[in-house]
Amino acid sequence: MIANEGVALSRDELTLLRLLASGLPIEAIARRLQLSERTIRRRLRAMCDQLGFRTPIETVVWAARQGLV
Repeated sequence: MIANEGVALSRDELTLLRLLASGLPIEAIARRLQLSERTIRRRLRAMCDQLGFRTPIETVVWAARQGLV
């Protein structure tokens, strides 16, 4: 099974991945998006689960290979 088959990411999810791919730490992403660190971590975990990856870095690598970030 392909981890990302048939999955569409929202604009907010793509923004989060782009910020993570740019090298910003979770704390800075949370400040920039005006969300708590806990919310950012929860959203990252949900994306990983949705796409079938174990870590946010795997998700960022996939997004980069797809030309999304």
